[in-house]
Amino acid sequence: MTKSTAAHYPNIAQSFGITGIVVLATLVFSPVLLLLNELIGEEASMLVYYILALGLSFWLVSSIRKSKTSRCSFNLGIENKRTIPWVVIGTIALLFGVISPISSLIPMPESLEKAFMDFGSQTGFFAFVLMVIAAPVLEELIFRGIILDGLLKQYSPTKSILISSLLFGLVHLNPWQFVTGFIIGIFSGWVYYKTRSLSLAIVIHASANLSGYIARHFIDLEASMDETLTEAYGGPTNLALAISGAVVVVGICTYFLHKEFQKQLPPKDLPRPTEQIFPADTPLPADSENSAQ
Repeated sequence: MTKSTAAHYPNIAQSFGITGIVVLATLVFSPVLLLLNELIGEEASMLVYYILALGLSFWLVSSIRKSKTSRCSFNLGIENKRTIPWVVIGTIALLFGVISPISSLIPMPESLEKAFMDFGSQTGFFAFVLMVIAAPVLEELIFRGIILDGLLKQYSPTKSILISSLLFGLVHLNPWQFVTGFIIGIFSGWVYYKTRSLSLAIVIHASANLSGYIARHFIDLEASMDETLTEAYGGPTNLALAISGAVVVVGICTYFLHKEFQKQLPPKDLPRPTEQIFPADTPLPADSENSAQ
């Protein structure tokens, strides 16, 4: 291994290993759900279980990264606050106009419908904390803050974003959430690559989950399981308009984000020299990091 790659973590194989750690932790801690359901309720037990599983995963992986690279910080700054509304709107448009139509094409066995309805019926405070705070923070720390950040130091941006998004989709262990994780992961990965801001990735993830959480209060899950996507949107014309409108909104948000990114200094962790995307005379940002432990 060369000196340039030895100082970076993870590579592709190690990224798959990190995903395996997360999956293993979710399996190991699954008895917590059974033990706590009767004591504190389903929503609270799910939150405790999730924090234990993902929290341990993050601690293990961040410890490995620190031992290999001496890095223990994450860039939580948002240099350009004008990007925030564009990533939020773009995420919501992706979720309802692109991801939902694709996910609906995948048939769901009746044996899994009850599990999805049980989880989808959780609309209380603990479910909100899990979906909008715990999941975005812990998952983005692992998949963008560690995996994607490390891959970008060793591989091309396209390869790094696609691999991290693939793993983010796979870790959900079902094809419906895989679609969501993969597509949102690509959008979040692109934003992270352009800004190196983990907070923006968290905002994207939280926006997607908050949209789903709010939708739970207005959708009859049991009835929606028996509806086709066309029926859910009120007919083929409405569906076509919704998808077309969402694609246009995503395009507009992407355009304005691109314009905002051009106003910023290049991110401090640039690709390797053979993959340099900025002219040689582009001024580089200061070495000091806007980071938090």
